[in-house]
Amino acid sequence: MKKLCSLFVLILIFNINNIMAQNKAKVLVLIYSDNGGTYELAKEIAKGIESKDNATAVIKQVKESTNQKLKNIPIATVDELPNYDGIAFGSPVYFGNISTGMSEFLSKTVNLWTHHSLEGIPATVFMSAGSGAGKELAIQSFWNSLAVHGMVLVSNGIRGYEGINKSIPQGNTVLGVTSLNSLKDVERPTPDERQLAYLQGQNFAKISFALKDSTRKKEVVMEEKTKNFDEILKEKNIILPQVPKPAGNYQPFVRTGNLIFINQVALKEGKILNGGKLGVGVDEQQVKEATKVTMLNVLSVLKEAVNGDLSKVRQCVQLTGIFNTKDDYTKHADLMNVASDLVVEVFGEKGKHARATYGASSIPVNSSVEIQAIFEVE
Repeated sequence: MKKLCSLFVLILIFNINNIMAQNKAKVLVLIYSDNGGTYELAKEIAKGIESKDNATAVIKQVKESTNQKLKNIPIATVDELPNYDGIAFGSPVYFGNISTGMSEFLSKTVNLWTHHSLEGIPATVFMSAGSGAGKELAIQSFWNSLAVHGMVLVSNGIRGYEGINKSIPQGNTVLGVTSLNSLKDVERPTPDERQLAYLQGQNFAKISFALKDSTRKKEVVMEEKTKNFDEILKEKNIILPQVPKPAGNYQPFVRTGNLIFINQVALKEGKILNGGKLGVGVDEQQVKEATKVTMLNVLSVLKEAVNGDLSKVRQCVQLTGIFNTKDDYTKHADLMNVASDLVVEVFGEKGKHARATYGASSIPVNSSVEIQAIFEVE
């Protein structure tokens, strides 16, 4: 009987803890950090958020970092932002503005804006500055982006001012805490800057908890984002080949920023399909078959470039088709339509692209076609 009672008590405690956890505000601390200064502030913000037991905090970054301090921090997605009761944004100051990394992430929130998905959700900002010049200007520019979404902007006020060491420059502002990381011989963030961040997190948790049930979370319709591209390819009976191995000192693709560059020829199972010059060794139908094989090779390389997740493709920017033809041939566009139709079939509106086609007297490895492609990805 005693064992039964003990078990009942444990179950009751477990259920109570679950209910209490569900009643807490769920706050995201979203950062971009170069050298770890913003991350140090983020940890203090998170401690403050959880200090009164009315909120939980999770720290995530907007993109993967090469900094060893940051490599284990999870990456946030735009889709998840509406699921939080509050978001604390952290970024370095870049010339009186938001960092490039954070700005790139915010540029992907257009669909959230059009669906009013962040309206009414509290937001606060903290930043890691260099000299401190432009810190308030940077926070205000951050606020502008968040205000467009209709978020509730939570400032820091003058809390914590009384106790800080005024003999050294500090990063306190009424808008949000900053850290002056370029100053030498002073630990940054300073103990006082950490305390200000802690108090900012504590206050933000209070606001997030108070408002967490006041706005109805809006379901986000991510246009074509949720599509499982493996299922799409299967439904359309499109089979991507293995990524062709380079035949020289080059890579199957190169990524610079958000752009991926790919060049492919009509290689199928290690051999060129329907090679030769149109009108001499091959006819139009054979070149069209080679064009489809070439475009499938492009898509296969693209899939590898995005680590197997084709939903990361934002746009097919440009396709260029080069065809091995005689000088008087003029129907290059008809041949290239095969590639264009295939990429639109896979990506829909995101597959519509700018295009160029032209003829050449010869193409490497005797291929009848070569396709150059540029894609924009997340």
